[in-house]
Amino acid sequence: MKKILIIQTAFIGDVILATPIIEKLSEFYPDSQIDFILRRGNEGLLKNHPKLTEVYIWKKKTNKIANLFKIISLVRSKKYDCVVNVQRFFASGLITALSGAKIKIGYRKNPLSIFFTKKVGHRLIGQHETSRNLDLIKELTDDKYVRPKLYPGVADEAKVAKYQGVPYLCIAPNSVWKTKELPALKWVEIILAQEENWVIYLIGGPTDFEPCEELRDMCDRNNLINLCGKLSFLESAALMKGAAMNYVNDSAPLHISSAIDAPCNAVFCSTIPSFGFGPLGSGSKIIETRENLSCRPCGIHGYKKCPLNHFNCAHSIRKDDFDLPKYSDYEKKRL
Repeated sequence: MKKILIIQTAFIGDVILATPIIEKLSEFYPDSQIDFILRRGNEGLLKNHPKLTEVYIWKKKTNKIANLFKIISLVRSKKYDCVVNVQRFFASGLITALSGAKIKIGYRKNPLSIFFTKKVGHRLIGQHETSRNLDLIKELTDDKYVRPKLYPGVADEAKVAKYQGVPYLCIAPNSVWKTKELPALKWVEIILAQEENWVIYLIGGPTDFEPCEELRDMCDRNNLINLCGKLSFLESAALMKGAAMNYVNDSAPLHISSAIDAPCNAVFCSTIPSFGFGPLGSGSKIIETRENLSCRPCGIHGYKKCPLNHFNCAHSIRKDDFDLPKYSDYEKKRL
């Protein structure tokens, strides 16, 4: 195969968890051109990726249908030998079906899978998303596992170097879905439980800046620094790589930590790790309620608020379950 296309136009974490496909295909087909389609806003994840030739952007939020057919036309013009569709939805199925590729691979659950040459089953419970994705290309490669991987560059590392002169922690307290987000008062407990010597960076996107300013106001701590909206995806990855610990929700920063093999405490509120989106990095730990709640999980994805208006899956999480690294131990490692 000379030309291969991977399609994953969902959210940030979904793109990260599709990167094992890039790694595996580049290993087995080192002379092939490998391209990727994603949604606008996520392209920074794959910036200067050493194993990709082209990254194409589908602008889904404006003129979605017109832009979809522009992407289909582009794909057909490239004459791919193989298209790997990592999604189970109609639009990506249409791109695949109309791609003109000889080999069209996707999940059986895709509504247009009848037009695929290879259909793969999708099991939600008990299998990590990265393994589900690798199943798509098993017949083209092998069944060995490959981790997700991002590639922060020299410029990304240089951008965050000024923040790395002292031992530090990173906290990504926000999520698109409120029921996947540990409440602010819980984050206050975690922040105030840390030794005073730690510098703590709050990280996230531009929309997370104000909530993190409110969080800073709730904490009587001078070395709590809000970097939300100031770092790109890969700059954030470079910063998280050097942290003694990263505290995250079931959201994109969790998957960034997995892709750079950084330690993290990953909080699961309304969702559960067995859906296949748990942390993969060394020194990672899952944080969730100890209570057996009949309402949990309340869905595969999150909600804007708890459907039962109690949010016990978050409020019952204990501060004592979190790892609190010792500043002196980490300072010794740096010497």
